[in-house]
Amino acid sequence: MEFSAIHHDMDKRYCFALSKGKFLIRVKTKKNDMSKVVLHYRDKYIPVRMIDTRKSVEMYVAATDRFNDYYEAVIDIDVICLRYFFELTDTEGVTKYFGNYFYYDHILEDNDRMFDCPQNLREEEIFNIPNWAKNKVVYQIFPARFATDKLVPEEEWYKKPIGHMDDLKGNLRGIINHLDYIQDLGIEIIYMTPIFKSPSSHKYNTEDYYEIDPAFGTKDDLRELVNKAHERGIRVVLDAVFNHTGVDFWAFKDIVENGEKSQYKEWYYLEGFPLKMEFKQKPNFQTFAYFFGMPKLNLRNPETEQYFINVGKYWIQEFGIDGWRLDVGDEVTHDFWKKFRQAIRQVKEDALIIGEIWHYAGDFLQGDEWDTVMNYQFYLSIIDFVVDEKITASEFLGDLGFMRGNLHPECYKTLLNLIDSHDTARFKHICKNNDKKHRLAAAIQLLTPGMPMIYYGDELGMQGGPDPDCRRGMLWNEKKQNKETNSWYKAFINIRKQYPCITDGIIAKSFTDDNNGIIIEHRKCDSEELVIIIHGKDNQVELPEYAGRTNLVNGKAFDGTIKAYEVAVLQ
Repeated sequence: MEFSAIHHDMDKRYCFALSKGKFLIRVKTKKNDMSKVVLHYRDKYIPVRMIDTRKSVEMYVAATDRFNDYYEAVIDIDVICLRYFFELTDTEGVTKYFGNYFYYDHILEDNDRMFDCPQNLREEEIFNIPNWAKNKVVYQIFPARFATDKLVPEEEWYKKPIGHMDDLKGNLRGIINHLDYIQDLGIEIIYMTPIFKSPSSHKYNTEDYYEIDPAFGTKDDLRELVNKAHERGIRVVLDAVFNHTGVDFWAFKDIVENGEKSQYKEWYYLEGFPLKMEFKQKPNFQTFAYFFGMPKLNLRNPETEQYFINVGKYWIQEFGIDGWRLDVGDEVTHDFWKKFRQAIRQVKEDALIIGEIWHYAGDFLQGDEWDTVMNYQFYLSIIDFVVDEKITASEFLGDLGFMRGNLHPECYKTLLNLIDSHDTARFKHICKNNDKKHRLAAAIQLLTPGMPMIYYGDELGMQGGPDPDCRRGMLWNEKKQNKETNSWYKAFINIRKQYPCITDGIIAKSFTDDNNGIIIEHRKCDSEELVIIIHGKDNQVELPEYAGRTNLVNGKAFDGTIKAYEVAVLQ
């Protein structure tokens, strides 16, 4: 038994309420180390000699990563406080009892040697994630390049490579005019990168947080976009750039003009005067990525904090948007996000809050700050497994299992699983224009629980190198579209929606063949069961035991052969 790998904490990461009276308890162990794990629990305050409240339940492996198994049990309780411990039996038959961070050779009877879970406290901390967002399909739009109602010559619109300064006149009216296309694709949530007044094409250096950039349109255009999207059952999420502003933001402009006499000095992190604002020179004030054009906000300052909380509330109250994506969210204080969440949820109790973070974000995802994150862990694993083929099928599943095992199950249903974004090269570029690999990655994305985020145009086979070339004009010319890829996306979005066990089912059986890059999962819920087969190598594999089942991808009977980089979804 590997004691150093066993981990449990008496906090809301490992013991939490799913709903009133329903709790999930989790313990982590070394992968394949245990043959059985049992959760023992009882009422803390009622002595066993008076009423025997002792119960036990065998735990199940809910997730596995490359090194660990995550055992979970869901129990119903009605107590003031719960006491519990774990019975761990390893593969060699050795049994230990784990309570209050110590190990014992005998079953525990002393309450003080057990773990502790106050029921009311955990129920007050329930992680409330909007039901409307769970497992929904997201479409990311870069407004400057998605669509326009202006006349733009094709040679300009389809320019490649494209730079930051190229003006394609993309606007909100263009998005409104293409809502039917978005709906037909099967999209349920639109996420737009910043639309507020800014001198750049990307708008991440905001000048005015209360105005739509004139190049994009007006507040009435946004209101119409939100209303017409809602009529189609599509939610709208905007981008909140609260880590930094542009240098033209009024508070920073006042500092530039008045120096040490400015009343807004505490709004930023200033290290001296005069301000150093030149290219290739480190600023003497904190910024985003050392770029002087994006000075970092001091959100610990009460005035600054309240200003940006009010911004977040304003666009929800006045325009009915459904949530925020938080740019560079991990460089902003936890204290601010806690207050931001409380304020936003008072305005709209089911508003969605998505953090941008490029690594594991457990400290932001405990129910009092963000609902979810852009899942760049998924992105990196897809690159490793599909593009570079440098990890095995087992390692790929392990990487996905890490997030499932370390996050709240509800949060897992809202992870924005992406294969590219406005900050990365297009997946088609990354995989060197290999359509089979692109479609494989898209299929994995759309068959994974969470919120698959499609970067505009990926469904049409758009290409583009690293930022800014990944932000080309959308492929509206049908002659430039990859129709086979478009049909592929639509098929998998439809399968995802039609068969709930893909996103909500349990994995009844799982198998990997690392030599052939094969992943097989039996997903089941109620009376429904599907077999998902993913093939990540350039060879052909025979799977005769699955022959004859209907392949939902093409509607034909599966012949028992899976070809290079193919995916099958079998009934």
